[in-house]
Amino acid sequence: MASGISGRTKICGIFGCPVEHTFSPAIHNAAFTAAGLDYAYVPFRVEPLSLAAAVEALRALGMVGVNVTIPHKETVLPLLDELSDEAKLTGAVNTIVNRSGKLYGDNTDGKGYLHALREAGFNPAGKTVLFLGAGGAARAVAMQLALAGVKKINFANRTGRRASELAHSVAEATGIRVETIPWPDQAGGILPARILAESDLVVQATPLGMSPNINEVVPLPFKVFRPGQVASDLIYNPVETLFLKKAGQAGADTVNGMGMLLRQGTLAFELWTGAAAPLEVMRAALKKELLRRNKQ
Repeated sequence: MASGISGRTKICGIFGCPVEHTFSPAIHNAAFTAAGLDYAYVPFRVEPLSLAAAVEALRALGMVGVNVTIPHKETVLPLLDELSDEAKLTGAVNTIVNRSGKLYGDNTDGKGYLHALREAGFNPAGKTVLFLGAGGAARAVAMQLALAGVKKINFANRTGRRASELAHSVAEATGIRVETIPWPDQAGGILPARILAESDLVVQATPLGMSPNINEVVPLPFKVFRPGQVASDLIYNPVETLFLKKAGQAGADTVNGMGMLLRQGTLAFELWTGAAAPLEVMRAALKKELLRRNKQ
């Protein structure tokens, strides 16, 4: 917000349940102020049974748009007028734009992740990827990596059926080679070292290690990680999860979830405003908010 709320202030926000944990208001409101835009970003706790009414309110109140988070990313799809190719591929929406009463759904998670990965110096083309987890975030990232030209993706998930379903969806949509492997504690407590060693990128896409449960980690043969390999965690709090710490100690390059959070936010900002996102302002706001919460 450039100068506080006014009669012309345009409203953006986030729909979720819960929503109290979100970092997005701090990031976007700092960006609006820096860009001199009379916009405000507000969190809305929306219960599942109220989702349809909340989406219709975007039209009724003339809101610019919202982010969408758990548990609404998939159930919101039939409530929208138009979907991006990414939203169709992933079967999920994380950003809604109100275009003169027509609601457009997009998914910036995968594109945001790809931006962050390339910013860290990793080009996924021709590479082999291992996913630990097969939830919504894994789906968005896997589809984007497949479109970016990875050679092969392996999925391991606690629920094997979900891994198989995601593998089938990615293969069918993109034509790349995809396989499933047993979750570590279903294979003698350890993932086959060969699978880990052949992976150029290992994506940790489960909640294991997320604050406050910082001592949780997928049981892996971490000594197999090597220089030139990238270990990526979609978690951004803490900044260094136990997974990243162990992989880094073995020599792998590490990428935390802050980049994905930041970059999906810059893409949403640009969809809502039509202006270039102030990347460094948003990065600083995210770091400041992380520091503030970790002091509480």
